[in-house]
Amino acid sequence: MPSLTSPFRGLVSPRIASVQIPSAALAPSAEARAHSDALVERIRAAIDAGGGWIGFDTFMHMALYTPGLGYYSGGAVKFGVGGDFVTAPGLTPLFGRCVAQQIGEVIAHRPDADVIELGPGTGVLAADVLHELDALHALPGRYCMLDVSGELRARQQATLVQRVPHLLDRVEWLDVLPDAIDGVVVANEVLDALPVQLVHWTADGVFERGVACTGAAGPFRFEDRPIVDRRLEQAAASRGVVLDGGDYIGEIGLQAEALVASIGERLERGLLLLVDYGFGRREFFHPQRRHGTLMCHWRHHAHADPFHLPGLQDITAHVDFTGIAEAGVDVGLRLAGYTTQASFLVACGLLDRLMDMADTRLGYARATAPAQKLVSPAEMGELFKVMALTRGIDAPLVGFTLGDLTRTL
Repeated sequence: MPSLTSPFRGLVSPRIASVQIPSAALAPSAEARAHSDALVERIRAAIDAGGGWIGFDTFMHMALYTPGLGYYSGGAVKFGVGGDFVTAPGLTPLFGRCVAQQIGEVIAHRPDADVIELGPGTGVLAADVLHELDALHALPGRYCMLDVSGELRARQQATLVQRVPHLLDRVEWLDVLPDAIDGVVVANEVLDALPVQLVHWTADGVFERGVACTGAAGPFRFEDRPIVDRRLEQAAASRGVVLDGGDYIGEIGLQAEALVASIGERLERGLLLLVDYGFGRREFFHPQRRHGTLMCHWRHHAHADPFHLPGLQDITAHVDFTGIAEAGVDVGLRLAGYTTQASFLVACGLLDRLMDMADTRLGYARATAPAQKLVSPAEMGELFKVMALTRGIDAPLVGFTLGDLTRTL
């Protein structure tokens, strides 16, 4: 998640970022407001159909993915200076070039293997990875991009035409995961955007926090109800939340875990590489994080109100990497590595790639600034983690040779 004035996701504690957006300075256009209002009416209808209440995961899914209206499917600009945030690939090609080193290591042993990128955004990561794999003579049989947004697919195609036109014959777009996967699946900042369920631990019991509204046209509000989903009840009991004179609100990402399990069931041989901001479970559910990690992004500002302009803002939550690892291991994958983004990128040759890009002193200075944001503990370097889950690959992976955080899961 970005800081209050920074374009970088994942940099600020939710406790610091829970402020009101300066709405006068960031007011949406009349057209954007009408777009949001249409989605609000759709959500209100869902609440009414649900007896006056829906789970927060349902609200988050509708806000982000309702066809034509949701944040990721409605056509608004999300990435870059004109959007709401900048991800690592948008900062510098160094990120993609380093990720390609890890992908290339796997492909070197399986020349016909595929690469599948989930949520490929603007296509910048795909372009950088393909360019580097071409230089390494380790191109995949296919580079597949799975995205639910038609608008983003068009941007991805334009990016690839501009950056790697000679490699377009290797690129395919997917609507769903294939039944069998042999190769590498990459998900950079995907898990944080999957809907989460909110749980409220109190002295009187454990409740699911959902969304209701006051009257037919009233504002949305949070409302707790007893947990009726057995899976959520079991997950809440396993989080080890200890109340210390107060209550506790936290997110449980069952959909992220289900996605990892689904990929794992399809992965016949290869690597699932996950990059996102989050923690191991003990840190995720630390007593000092008693208000959760839910965060929203609107025009490079961060705040904690998910009901502000539905359909126009991003809604995210940090990743519980313990749950992700358990989901993969439960379907037979091997936890092959878990480390910080900084350790991963340096192990994959960040410094060498940086020197390659900087043939002059001025060029080095320009390339160093964004690279510093990728690895600095005060920026993305430590909050962002990288996890590798594999099947049929027993050799150590290059990206995980400089740091091991599996003990924190």
